[in-house]
Parts: sequence; C-alpha cells; structure tokens
Amino acid sequence: MLRTPVDETRLRILAWLKEPGPAEHGATVGMVAEHFALRLPVAETHLRLLAAVGLLRTSTHAGRVRYRRDEMRIAEVARLFEKGW
Repeated sequence: MLRTPVDETRLRILAWLKEPGPAEHGATVGMVAEHFALRLPVAETHLRLLAAVGLLRTSTHAGRVRYRRDEMRIAEVARLFEKGW
C-alpha cells in the first residue's frame, strides 16, 4: 500500500507531513497536490488511503479537511514490520 512499482508518493507524503509546518497545522488536499505537483483527485486518493489504514488523522477547520500523521499508529506499524510481519 505504501510502495507502488511506479513511485513512493505515499511515503513522500508521510515524510513531508512530519516537517514543521504540515506537522503542526496539518495539510489540505490542495496543499499536498501543490507540494507534490499532483492533480487534486490523485492527492485526495493518496490521503484517503493513508487515512483509511490509520496512518493519518483528519480534522476539519474552516470547512476544510486537514490531514496529520498519526504517530502512534505509524510506530505500531513500524514495530510490526520490525518483527517480520
């Protein structure tokens, strides 16, 4: 789910969301699309998939959905992979 044969966009999104601005305030679909030069529907698909597996949390501010990393869930998944899952 995180890696595709074509690129590692979802991993890059997760890494970017850890940077100070996005980590603190979250990022909208538009922000992700702009930062990664993606079409809005593509950015939205990536974010929804990451949220669906629990790696991102969502909140709504001023009518816009913002995505933030769920550090506890990411750590949990990392531990599973370390154990050879």
